[in-house]
Amino acid sequence: MDIGAVFQLDPPASSVVDLAVMAEQAGFSHVWSFDSHLLWQEPFVIYSQILARTERVMVGPMVTNPGTRDWSVTASHFATLNEMFGNRTVCGIGRGDSALRTLGLKPTTIAELRSCVKAVRDLAEGRVADVRGQRIHLPWVKDGSLPVWVAAYGPRALALTGEVGDGFILQLADPDIAAWTIGAVKAAAEKASRDPDSLTFCVAAPAYVGDDLAHQREQTRWFGGMVGNHVADLLERYGADGSAVPKALTDYIKGRKDYDYAEHGRAGNTHTDFVPDEIIDRFCVLGPVEDHLARLKELSDLGVDQFAVYLQHDDNENTLAAYGEHIIPAVAGL
Repeated sequence: MDIGAVFQLDPPASSVVDLAVMAEQAGFSHVWSFDSHLLWQEPFVIYSQILARTERVMVGPMVTNPGTRDWSVTASHFATLNEMFGNRTVCGIGRGDSALRTLGLKPTTIAELRSCVKAVRDLAEGRVADVRGQRIHLPWVKDGSLPVWVAAYGPRALALTGEVGDGFILQLADPDIAAWTIGAVKAAAEKASRDPDSLTFCVAAPAYVGDDLAHQREQTRWFGGMVGNHVADLLERYGADGSAVPKALTDYIKGRKDYDYAEHGRAGNTHTDFVPDEIIDRFCVLGPVEDHLARLKELSDLGVDQFAVYLQHDDNENTLAAYGEHIIPAVAGL
């Protein structure tokens, strides 16, 4: 199992680059970042510095979306970085949350996401792509490679992932929900005559190594609120009877009220009191090293290829170091 690291792009950007260097030195395989340009700094500018300071890690957004950039611009960003640094980028993409909602826009449609996945990958790899009915290409791309991993929760997005994605990103670490989503993606891949084992399966969630579980919960409660934004969309579309989306994913947002994107993804978020401890324990990976190893073994047994660690709490560097010293060597063979 690979281990990735996910950073927010708060200034100064140089600190994020330093953390990325630390992650590579600790054995992390991927360096990811949020992509929400009003809340944090611009990722593609920072990626160039991360790639210049590292030699091995793959770099990309977790996740971008089809709505905030022209698709050809997104592809050109990736293709340029790949030309400079040797095909070391990966595109995580979804329908969009904070990047669009802070602009007063809604997440994009499943149809737009499907078209964008194909177009960005085709353009970044030097092929002609259909971008909203226009056939275009980047003539300067040579030997480009861009895996596109789709973030999804609901049935239609999971089906899309199996049909067109190179990988799947599940943004929570609950084994039961992971089993359901991975099964749905694999079934969709088989139905589309694709090899399900050709896809990469990634689970992303906050991780905090230590013994003070109560403190860790308070530092990661924000994550349940962030996931709740997507769950609310699912409830609106599919209802709450559990026939389309498991109640294990939806029941906890009954007490959800307003959400302030000014505190999005931040420890101490005051709008996430509705998130119970049980959800934090299921969605995140907390506790001492042995608890992390036990959860990662569960996820690996379900077919998860990478665990991406959200590092947004008050002990990021120590958790990063603990993963490098104790966890990455132990899960390398999983």
